[in-house]
Amino acid sequence: MELTQGHPLKQLFFFALPLVFGTVFQQLYSFVDTVLVGRFLGTDALGAVGVTYSLHFLIMGFVQGLCVGFGIVLAQGFGAKDREGLRRFFWNGVYLCAGISLLLAAGTILLTKPLLRLIQTPEELLPLAAAYVQIFFLGLPATVLYNYSANALRAVGDSQRPFYFLLLSSIVNIALDCLFIVPLHGGVAGAAWATVLSQLLSGVLNSLWYFFRTGVMERGGPRPAPSLACMGRLCAVGLPMGLEYSVSAIGAVVMQGGINTLGKTAVAAQTAGEKIRQMFTLPMESVGMAMATYTGQNCGAGRMDRIRAGIRWGLLLQYVYCGVAWLVIFLLKAPLTTLVLGESVSPVAQGAIQYLTLISPLFFLHGSLMILRNTLQGLGKSLLAIISGIGELVGRSLGGLAAAQLASFALICLTNPLAWGLGAVYCLGMTCWILNKSKEFSI
Repeated sequence: MELTQGHPLKQLFFFALPLVFGTVFQQLYSFVDTVLVGRFLGTDALGAVGVTYSLHFLIMGFVQGLCVGFGIVLAQGFGAKDREGLRRFFWNGVYLCAGISLLLAAGTILLTKPLLRLIQTPEELLPLAAAYVQIFFLGLPATVLYNYSANALRAVGDSQRPFYFLLLSSIVNIALDCLFIVPLHGGVAGAAWATVLSQLLSGVLNSLWYFFRTGVMERGGPRPAPSLACMGRLCAVGLPMGLEYSVSAIGAVVMQGGINTLGKTAVAAQTAGEKIRQMFTLPMESVGMAMATYTGQNCGAGRMDRIRAGIRWGLLLQYVYCGVAWLVIFLLKAPLTTLVLGESVSPVAQGAIQYLTLISPLFFLHGSLMILRNTLQGLGKSLLAIISGIGELVGRSLGGLAAAQLASFALICLTNPLAWGLGAVYCLGMTCWILNKSKEFSI
């Protein structure tokens, strides 16, 4: 799909639609994990899964950002119709991903328990939390394979196949959840293994399609040798984006420490509310990923005039969706909480409902951040985009520390919106500055 011509709204909408559906299904199997864990293993197990989220976000965010950055370099090559350069960059991305995934897997497995203790994980939740997150870290090569292959396909304009393969892997994940958690009594470890295996499946399918069906890879030709120049270009875009996600996630780690000081009831309530929140906000991130590819292709083709229009239409898409999401949560927050926990009157359930009530009207901050940050990334301004992660770090850190000091669950509910708002204000300023420098148009 060429994103360098046609109406920006139409192009963004139809390119983003498979990404949104893919994200929904990806989050669906995470949501099923939560439901099965909460229903069959109890609130302690649910709390243990929630405790690991910030560490999971820290590492997986780096992987996701790194692979999105690599994909932007591929999209720029595709937009410039440089097929040989695209091929060289793709293979050098493969070499980098293999090395980085192995190093990350080894390092994170060794540091799991020290990190969980650093964020003041309640001692009764520590064994379950460690068992859960270590399996995710062991499966990091599968996660990297999925993210890189999916972004490679999106870079050449194919957002449909990653969706189809993710849909298939979501169904497999749900089936494995039901098998590992209930009849096989695999506990939280069973839920983790189900996710790792399903990601491996979708990564393999994405890779096979890229090699044999996109037409961008030469059949039977020699594989390009590792190139320091290509790796340097990939790292110049990918590493800052990975670090941006990780810097933002450090704030989530600090926030999780604040939640943990409030006790396991607050941990379980925030976990349930956050899982429901993610079901509604992750589609906004998919629209952001579409914006990054759209910007990358148009930047590579020299079509800077289309980027400003893309920002406007992208923001409109986000705001319409945010209004719908808020209305759905307003009407269904109690049934959704009951679905996760199997109850609606316990302190955990009431905390989850409070979390959704306070955070959902502020979704527009998240939507704005996703469009503006991904525009910077698509323009190749990863070093500028990384500072938005610092804004999120500050927001989450301040919110988490204040909540711990004041023992306030309401402050925990508002911490993510504070982070989104600080990041969005910065990205808006940087985007205006960069686009105003263009002689072709102003913003």
